[in-house]
Amino acid sequence: MSVSRILSALVPAAVVAGVNYFVMGLLGGGPCAGCTVWFLAAPLGLGLLLALMLPRAAAPVVTVSSTPAPPPEPKEEAALRLLGILQEEGRLVDFLEEDLTPYPDDQIGSAVRDIQQKCRKALNERVSLEPVLRGSEGETVTVDAGFDPATIRLTGNVSGVPPFRGVLRHAGWRATRATLPDRRGHDPHVIAPAEVDIP
Repeated sequence: MSVSRILSALVPAAVVAGVNYFVMGLLGGGPCAGCTVWFLAAPLGLGLLLALMLPRAAAPVVTVSSTPAPPPEPKEEAALRLLGILQEEGRLVDFLEEDLTPYPDDQIGSAVRDIQQKCRKALNERVSLEPVLRGSEGETVTVDAGFDPATIRLTGNVSGVPPFRGVLRHAGWRATRATLPDRRGHDPHVIAPAEVDIP
């Protein structure tokens, strides 16, 4: 039993015993000696007895969730670094920001092939990807109960409960590895620096 528990029981009992002693003094002469001992000792004994008998306060129950915490959201800088790499090696931002309306299809096709090859190489060197679902687009697949809606998106006439059977429209992508080099001293918001050719 802790000292604080005993003190918390004896302090109020001592106050009651003190009040009894004060009242006996006011009565003048007071009752018999046994009665005086009783009025003073009984509250202290009762307080000590209560301290021994009352149940202790239960320790707070700490529940630990079995569900792991979600991974931290990726920082904005990582996405900007990857975009900068795709611009540097494949000029992706230039292509996406270019107005292609005035160019003929055959000229666009050859430009797209070059950009796609360079961006694919840059991406594969830094990020490993695998399909979420194995299979070819157009194949019939089964989505079992307990599937993760963040991993598999159901479209079309979705009703009832799993398992669902449908046509695979896109296998999805999952990153299994991502390594982006730090560009210390580089503003991540500058995707590509301006270039000035001095004659």
